[in-house]
Amino acid sequence: MNHDTTFPGHTQAAISVTAPGMPSKAPRFDMYCAIHKALRQCMAHTLHRMGALDASEDVERNAVLDDVESLLATLRGHLQHENDFVHTAIEARQPGGARQTADDHVEHQEAIRNLEDEVSSLRHAHDEHRPQLALSLYRHLAAFIGENLMHMQVEETRGNTTLWALYSDEELVAIHDRLVASIAPAEMGHAVRWMAAALSVPELVAVFSDMRGKAPPPAFEAMLGGARTQLDERRWAQLARALGQPPVPGLVTV
Repeated sequence: MNHDTTFPGHTQAAISVTAPGMPSKAPRFDMYCAIHKALRQCMAHTLHRMGALDASEDVERNAVLDDVESLLATLRGHLQHENDFVHTAIEARQPGGARQTADDHVEHQEAIRNLEDEVSSLRHAHDEHRPQLALSLYRHLAAFIGENLMHMQVEETRGNTTLWALYSDEELVAIHDRLVASIAPAEMGHAVRWMAAALSVPELVAVFSDMRGKAPPPAFEAMLGGARTQLDERRWAQLARALGQPPVPGLVTV
């Protein structure tokens, strides 16, 4: 990736947390936390829209199915990033250590393909078949999301425990940097917008402070602008002030 158009830092996923059983003064680097919060937010939003869909309305139906396809593409990309960087790192120092989550990923890829087939069927169905196909897709999507929620919990507990045992925080940051550097700007922008909706303001301050230190100014401003669209006035004002940005364009901060 051309780092002049994006940024190589920790913005996709990095939040330090305290490992279970460790003193509170010894946080560890957690590359799962922020991106998983973003994915949970995206999944909940999409499932809600799918459940509320009036399948007889063409414009609404196509918009909701676009959202489902976007979610599935996002999850496919996330699986690949973890396969390429996180699982590879675990297997390099503990052969077989990523087997459970890797096997889950194979099943998730198949489930994604099946859901994409259902989306296509609903798009092209005759009017009389649309309500039942929509309900079937909703239920299958709900089951898939439920599986993903449990899978992410395993990654955030067992997966992090394994990573922390095998790698120092400096090494984990380097792995994460390589992962982020592999992500195209459009995909990164999509992830950052969902993070803006999902993370606490202190977490967002950490994310954007880190980004500002690594990204070219136009990339930073573009990402911050995308996040702004997901924040209410209170949350945006808190984030902007913490970053030394004017909450209102033209307002001078002191």
